[in-house]
Amino acid sequence: MKKLLFDTSIWVDFIRGNSNQKSELLRSILEEDKDVYISPTIFQEVLQGTKSESQFYRLSELLNALNLLEINPYLATENAALIYQNLRIKGITIRKPNDCLIAYYAMHFNCDLVQNDSDFDLIAKEYPLVLL
Repeated sequence: MKKLLFDTSIWVDFIRGNSNQKSELLRSILEEDKDVYISPTIFQEVLQGTKSESQFYRLSELLNALNLLEINPYLATENAALIYQNLRIKGITIRKPNDCLIAYYAMHFNCDLVQNDSDFDLIAKEYPLVLL
């Protein structure tokens, strides 16, 4: 099975119980105890959206049990900035620069990115980012 990286938007739907094709894919993979990958940026974004301290710690425990994608943070941020800059030079504006960081992690670790964000569509037109 291909490595899957679920963007924050999918995690938010999953946590809120919003059922759609992508959140149900995440649910089924978690229930089947298959590999789910997460990057530091997604990890942070998911946790900072929690509504209570107890939810924060429950989610933290869940997220820490996933496959944590790790790379030198300076190398990752430099490459994400390069993606952002190259797109900007081509007249493409990425609304959330953190999406460049998430995209870099997905490409570096050869993960398909499961997402609902048009920024990733723009990145994928210029880079070998595989979207699901």
